[in-house]
Amino acid sequence: MKDRRKGVALCSQTALLEDYGPAFADLAPQIDLRAPQDIDDPAQVEFALAWKPAPDAFAPFPNLRAVFSVGAGMDPILACPSLPRDVLLRRVEDPDQADQMAGFAVFQTLWHHRDIFATLRAQAEGRWSRVSGGRSPAAVPVGILGFGHMGRSIARALVGLGYPVLSLTRRAPDPEPGVTHHRQDTRAAFLSSCRILINVLPMTDATRGMLNAALFDDLPHGAALIHLGRGAQLNEADLLGALASGQLSGASLDVFAQEPLPADHPFWRHPRILVTPHTASEAEPPAIVASVLSGLAALDRQRDGAGGSQGQE
Repeated sequence: MKDRRKGVALCSQTALLEDYGPAFADLAPQIDLRAPQDIDDPAQVEFALAWKPAPDAFAPFPNLRAVFSVGAGMDPILACPSLPRDVLLRRVEDPDQADQMAGFAVFQTLWHHRDIFATLRAQAEGRWSRVSGGRSPAAVPVGILGFGHMGRSIARALVGLGYPVLSLTRRAPDPEPGVTHHRQDTRAAFLSSCRILINVLPMTDATRGMLNAALFDDLPHGAALIHLGRGAQLNEADLLGALASGQLSGASLDVFAQEPLPADHPFWRHPRILVTPHTASEAEPPAIVASVLSGLAALDRQRDGAGGSQGQE
């Protein structure tokens, strides 16, 4: 990196500095990553590392040219009212992060396929309970909502274990061995085939509240939901109703409308819900550093007239 790139960088939250500061110090010492309260001259800041920035997080920095997300999604940053209009936005697309997500989704799929809820209940009661049959992945079609970087990695992992995999997309994706793709005109056929439904869609106006009673009713009776997308996509009351009626046999939830999930929330104690605290995948600090360095190199090329354009990457 050129000497002119040396200087101060904003870390929009102190917690991010604690998580990623040591990696920057070790792998990119030319970048002086600081929390907002430690920045003396806002004009020195040209880029920021962020995840869920405060509404005014970017307002003090007149020379901000890039914002790098530490997560795969960009919606918390795009929703920030102080985000400048013409900055480079770069998300992390780390193969390791996709592998983490795939492994987590496989774990959750096996949890519901093999009904580990019932296994743990039997263990707590000291009861030896074996059920014959039903162990073959071939008889458990798994549907995936969201077939981007993460969804494709999940699909490959499940296909490798013998699960029939289906996807529902707005546009026809590139072919993926072992995956049957559906478009919106065959949405009903897609949902009616899914014994387990995995959601990894990004947050948009179209996906807000989409996991609701109408969708659950279109799944086979006793299907399971694995929700790894965004908290606001789930209608919580409708989920509880579908579980109470038996339309859904269980749910794994990693994202929530309110995080942290309040201690008195009914999801914590529900016998057919597995709660995890937004831990499905997380880019390792070296990958974050590499993403930032790559993005800054693109900015340098743009500044030097070698091409490149601002906007979301």
